[in-house]
Amino acid sequence: MSIICGIPLLGVYCIGCVRWAWKRCHYNAGHDSETWSVATPEEFEPVPRLCRYILAVYEDDLRCPLWEPPGGYGIKPDWLIAKRTYEDTRYRAPPYLLYLDHDHADIVLAIRGLNLVNQKDYAVLLDNKLGQRKFDGGYVHNGLLKAAGVVLDAECDALKKLLEEYPSYTLTFTGHSLGSGVAALLAMVVVQNRHKLGDIDRKRVRCYSIAPARCMSLNLAVKYADIINSVVLQDDFLPRTATPLEDIFKSVFCLPCVLCLRCVKDTFTSEERKIQDPRRLYAPGRLYHIVERKPFRGDRLPPTVRTAVPVDGRFEHIILSCNATSDHAIIWIEREAKRALDLMLEKDPIKEIPVIQKMERKQTLAREHGEEHAAALRRAVKLAVPHAILPSHYGTFQDSAGEGSSGGTSRKHTLGGSWGELIENLFDKDESGHMVFKKPHSVV
Repeated sequence: MSIICGIPLLGVYCIGCVRWAWKRCHYNAGHDSETWSVATPEEFEPVPRLCRYILAVYEDDLRCPLWEPPGGYGIKPDWLIAKRTYEDTRYRAPPYLLYLDHDHADIVLAIRGLNLVNQKDYAVLLDNKLGQRKFDGGYVHNGLLKAAGVVLDAECDALKKLLEEYPSYTLTFTGHSLGSGVAALLAMVVVQNRHKLGDIDRKRVRCYSIAPARCMSLNLAVKYADIINSVVLQDDFLPRTATPLEDIFKSVFCLPCVLCLRCVKDTFTSEERKIQDPRRLYAPGRLYHIVERKPFRGDRLPPTVRTAVPVDGRFEHIILSCNATSDHAIIWIEREAKRALDLMLEKDPIKEIPVIQKMERKQTLAREHGEEHAAALRRAVKLAVPHAILPSHYGTFQDSAGEGSSGGTSRKHTLGGSWGELIENLFDKDESGHMVFKKPHSVV
């Protein structure tokens, strides 16, 4: 009798499981950004070019490239300032290059992604525990922050000299996968300590994280959305994976199983609980989502790019897709980003617009981005995101962030000389072993 009575309950349970599985399989990447606005050619133009710069890091000799994409890397070897290998960084940071891009008035530092055969790259990812490293009122990935310090230690003098020699050029950090997290934290550290690069204006610093790793807490991801941009291709698993990175790479040979288990857990974790966790890491900054497929269709559609500074619903759901790993490849991202930009230019040929109108469009775009950024900050405060702050009433958030460092003068004399020492001197360990600020009023 008891078995007979349990049959209806088992049926309800099976129906619930089938319903959940159907919803998860039907959920696609387009749902993440369906309410976002469409990106413009002006703001998305640097992405394909920076992807090619990242690909150039993989070459041993740029004068005789072996794996260049169609159209080449777009790099003139005579403008290359430095190209560092693992030996140069002593395996404490990924290889990178420093390039002076006169064509686009830009100083670019491009960092390559994870090397699957290099154990030291895994050591950088594994060097982190939940809530281990605090920075600027939030949490960041410890290993990636230390790698950023290594890069800045090596290139600080060169960057300062270039910025002084070319005062109208922007400073761009970019990276893919592992390098994306290093690039994002590079931008944060530079903005927090601009005096070490000759008091560079915050507006000259920008970052493009390609296929970004989750490297900073939600309040920081929104706060730095004016300088950090993240680019995600369709179903890419990494920006959506909130699990500790060591769990992923320890189970790299059973990645589908890990993603499925995390998918189940994240589905039954409420959005409010995720937002209220101050240690939970997110993809940084403003998000650009390249959408090129629809569910149950094997062909690729003309790619569209949507952008926003979301607070809730920020790539929180893992997509059960056979393309979840292939969409992470920098080669595919460069190819689809180029296709998307070409389609934008066909619909809106900015080359035919007069120069004055181009300037007006850029000013309008900057104003819209500033308004959207301020709205995201207000949304974060409304949702009670830990450590979120409202924008200044007396100007833009960028201005208030730049002027908020009242202790900047004294900091020059109290902090260590190198970037690595600067990062370490900002923090100390409490009795429980967690990292805490030594001087909480010395940062913004």
